[in-house]
Amino acid sequence: MSETSPLVQAQQQFIAAVPLGTTASSSCPLAQAYGHTLAEDLTAPTDMPPYHRAIVEGFAVNTSETRCADDGAPVTFTIAGEVKPGDDSCPEIGSGQAIRVSTGSILPDGDISIVRMWEAAIDDSGNSLSISRPFPPRFFIEDKGCDLKQGSVALAKGTKLDALDIGTIAGLGIDSIKVSHHPVVTIFSSGDEVIPFTDPLTPGTIRDSNSIMLASAVTAAGGTARIAGIMKDDFDAFVSAVKQALTTSDMILISGGTAIGDRDFISDLLREVGELIIDGVQMKSGRPLIMGIADGKPLVCVAGHPPEALRGFKLFGIPAMNKIAGHEAPLPEDDAPVFDGPPK
Repeated sequence: MSETSPLVQAQQQFIAAVPLGTTASSSCPLAQAYGHTLAEDLTAPTDMPPYHRAIVEGFAVNTSETRCADDGAPVTFTIAGEVKPGDDSCPEIGSGQAIRVSTGSILPDGDISIVRMWEAAIDDSGNSLSISRPFPPRFFIEDKGCDLKQGSVALAKGTKLDALDIGTIAGLGIDSIKVSHHPVVTIFSSGDEVIPFTDPLTPGTIRDSNSIMLASAVTAAGGTARIAGIMKDDFDAFVSAVKQALTTSDMILISGGTAIGDRDFISDLLREVGELIIDGVQMKSGRPLIMGIADGKPLVCVAGHPPEALRGFKLFGIPAMNKIAGHEAPLPEDDAPVFDGPPK
C-alpha cells in the first residue's frame, strides 16, 4: 500500500476540523436551486413512476399465450385496441388479443408482456399479428414505484444539485426545496508591497491580481465572494479586520504575507483569532499553505504567487467551502508538476 502524501495528510487533517453544514439554509424555488446543496433529505411524495407503463412501442399480450411460440408454430393475436400516452387506463387484454401501446402508455397489473414492433409480424389487413418466440413476464414494462417508492429518499441531504438532480425534483412535482446558502467567503490580500491592480506600478510594488482572481474562483465553486482589500503588514490591524470579517462571513481566504521578517505573520494571526490547524505543507510552494478554524469557520491562507494561490484554493479552499455548505465531496488531487530541483 502506497504511503499517504504530506499534501493528502494535510487536506485530511484540515477538512476533518472543518464543521459540516454551518451555512444558513432556507427554502429556494427549484428554478434557482442549481449549484446549491440540499439542506435536508428530499423524499418522494408519490411512487415514481406513478403507474405501470410501457417503455417501448409495441403490443401488450398475455405472457402465458406466448410460451409455446416458435418459428415452426407462431402464435397469432387479434389487435383489439390501443392505449396511447395520456390515456388513464388500458383496455382489457382478452385471450388471444393484443393491445397496441406506445412508450409511456399506462398498463395493468398481471402476467402481460410487450412484443416490440420489430418482433411482431403484422398481417396485410393490419388486424392481427403473430410471434415466433416466447416472452418473459412484464417484458419492457416499468412497474409503478420501480424508481422510487412514496416516502423514500429521492436525493440525500448534502447533495450538490446538478442539472439531472433538478430534473429529478421537477419529475416529482416539487417546486421549492430547502437548500444551504452559498458560503460567503471574505478575501484579503496582504503585504506592504501589494497595490490595487488598477494602480501604476512603481519599483518594488506588485499589483493585487489575487483578490479578483480568487473571487472568481470562489464564485465558480458556488460561493459568494467579498473582496476585503489589501492588508498591510500591521499585525493588530489585520487581526481586527479578520475578526470583523468573521462576523459576516462563512470563511476567510488570505493570499500572501506568510512571514514578515523573523515572524510567522499569518501563522500568528490564525493563532490570535482561532486555532492553527496546518502550518505549512511539505510540498513545492507548500510553506504559504496555512489553515485554521475560528468561530467554527475555516481560514485558508495561500501563496501570494497567483498560480500557487489558485492551486492552494483548489486543494484546500474548495473542500472547505463544500463542507460548510453540507456537501462532503472527494478531496481534489494536485495536478501540478512534481518539482525535482532546478534544470541541470
